[in-house]
Amino acid sequence: MIRTGPRHALSSWHVRSPAGLRIRPHAQGTLSLRCYSSTSNGSKEPPSSASSNSAALCKHIRDIIVATGPMTLAKYMQLSLTSPVGGYYTRGQAIGGDADFVTSPEISQMFGEIMAVWYVLHWQMLGSPADTVFVELGPGRGTLVDDVLRVARRFPRFFASIRAVHLVERSPELRRIQRDRLCGPVGAGSRSPAAPVEAVSRHAAIPVRWHDLLEEIDMAAAAAPMVMAHEFFDALPVHRFEKRHDGHWSEILVDVASKNSSAAASAVSASPSAFRLVRSRSVTASAAMLLRDSAYVSRFTKGDHIEVCPEAARIMAQLAAWITSRRGMALVVDYGQDWTQGDTFRGVRAHSFANPLDAPGSMDLTADVDFSYLRYAAKGKARCFGPIEQGAFLHAMGIQPRLEQLLRSVGDNKTMQTDLVDRYKRLTDPYSMGRIYKAMAVFPAGGDDTPIPFAPPSKDSLNRPKVEKITTSRK
Repeated sequence: MIRTGPRHALSSWHVRSPAGLRIRPHAQGTLSLRCYSSTSNGSKEPPSSASSNSAALCKHIRDIIVATGPMTLAKYMQLSLTSPVGGYYTRGQAIGGDADFVTSPEISQMFGEIMAVWYVLHWQMLGSPADTVFVELGPGRGTLVDDVLRVARRFPRFFASIRAVHLVERSPELRRIQRDRLCGPVGAGSRSPAAPVEAVSRHAAIPVRWHDLLEEIDMAAAAAPMVMAHEFFDALPVHRFEKRHDGHWSEILVDVASKNSSAAASAVSASPSAFRLVRSRSVTASAAMLLRDSAYVSRFTKGDHIEVCPEAARIMAQLAAWITSRRGMALVVDYGQDWTQGDTFRGVRAHSFANPLDAPGSMDLTADVDFSYLRYAAKGKARCFGPIEQGAFLHAMGIQPRLEQLLRSVGDNKTMQTDLVDRYKRLTDPYSMGRIYKAMAVFPAGGDDTPIPFAPPSKDSLNRPKVEKITTSRK
């Protein structure tokens, strides 16, 4: 295991400036500038196009509901985000300063650099395997994996072990953006594929491969996976349930907003959009399958809501088995809590919350991650550590010494100094992203090593999902 720690590992790296320039210290101590792509996407989809896409998707969802009845919240979420008929992520342009939301890697390079150091440390902890693959689930604009590879080059043995980069991404537009960042833009005379499948990274020609699903990756290959899931699980579809007076659970469904649209459901909420939430009158198959644990019966009373994400459990179980079989590791960083929550499903548009039933396909839809549910899904397949708050994780891994190095590298430039400090605070402050965002590590089963900076899991955390009673009064 590396003993020098993050403070020494982070010396003399690049700094990305707010103006879109990268500053690199020369050996003599002077600074040189070269262009670096900004987080601004610069080419947002025209409003008329976005509006027509949303209208087409709205009609598509309405037609399904009219034909088959109210759909689950999970189905609505899945169609809104990934449907080829105007799904939000199929258009790209979702992430960045001028888009609907911004993620930690887009805020500061320090985030990706810290993640890279974490993987180097634990690559050594797991015996420095000669063959590894780096896998990112939901890589956004490719900023995080690009920063990880850039820093990895400063650790030659670690970097030499990376045989390929696998990116799990369904959006054709985001794939193109990721390809341009990792591999360089396609030349003006070349035809740019709508959805790249394979390319070669500009980082020492490492192959980059894209997949729609995690299971498309060859998990039988003899390479240790190093997996990053950053703001991935929050975008997976959730089911919402409401406790009934008889002790059973009704499922909250999405129906068309017109009156008498469904004889099998009763209204929960009105909405100015084309859709509304209703509750099932009987126990659905999802409720019967997902809420079998006795804790869901004993800890909630009439009117309580909970959200459950079976897709997250499926992916985590598969990921855990792969990590143990090939002696790899994973880091999950997302916003949420270490227990089951109730009403966190929401829309995000132009950096503000929006009605998630309004204009499907025009906004990001998310729900808080239940880390206890992820941990329970990995039980018996891998060991999970955490979650711990993002601010605590970044500080333990050396973000403050890294900030000090970057401040020194920009000299007396007060604007850049202020910007660096502001970005550091945004990542670590408990009133910003430092508390609600959390990190959880996944390590192979059967070992006794504990990843940095986590503590060994308690027995209680291994036994079942945590379900803390959250009462929301319902009339």
